[in-house]
Amino acid sequence: MPGQRSITEAEKLAAAKLGGIPIRRDQMAAVANIYRAASAVRQHVENSVLRGSDLTWTAFVVLWVVWVWGESETRHVAEEAGISKGTLTGVSRTLESRGLVRRAGHPTDGRLVLLSLTDEGEQLMQRLFPAFNEEEAFVTGQLTDEECRTLAEGLRRVVMQVEQNGEERRQTLLNGAEPAPRRSGRRAKG
Repeated sequence: MPGQRSITEAEKLAAAKLGGIPIRRDQMAAVANIYRAASAVRQHVENSVLRGSDLTWTAFVVLWVVWVWGESETRHVAEEAGISKGTLTGVSRTLESRGLVRRAGHPTDGRLVLLSLTDEGEQLMQRLFPAFNEEEAFVTGQLTDEECRTLAEGLRRVVMQVEQNGEERRQTLLNGAEPAPRRSGRRAKG
């Protein structure tokens, strides 16, 4: 049953299934574990910290983006939160009905909507974020501070690869062209 197997069992099953197929196994494991880690962290934080405030992960991320960036156009909030504008509409309406965010028309472009935190939303984030951060510390508890920094930098480079080169790669693949030769990913030490 999916979700019932340990990460070790899942890795063994994948290895057995893939057998002799020529793939880049280390890269597959890295991406699979990014997904697994993100899912595990999200579920843990929703069930430990966010449930008490009746927030989903997505609602918390929207609050976080508006808290950090300040009043922002909805399209920018959706992009930063990694959600569609349609999803943001539903989430922001729920947060607005709870008195946590304010939706307002843009002063110079009536087609745009701005989101900002209410005083209640600001107070919630000031109370909630320290507890959220305690769970961030919990889920990384088996890593040293140096390992956390190394992991964060590696993941930052994964994000930058997609942000800087993803669109070109997608267009190449969509046009049926062969992708550019892959790089080893190793950097010279110096």
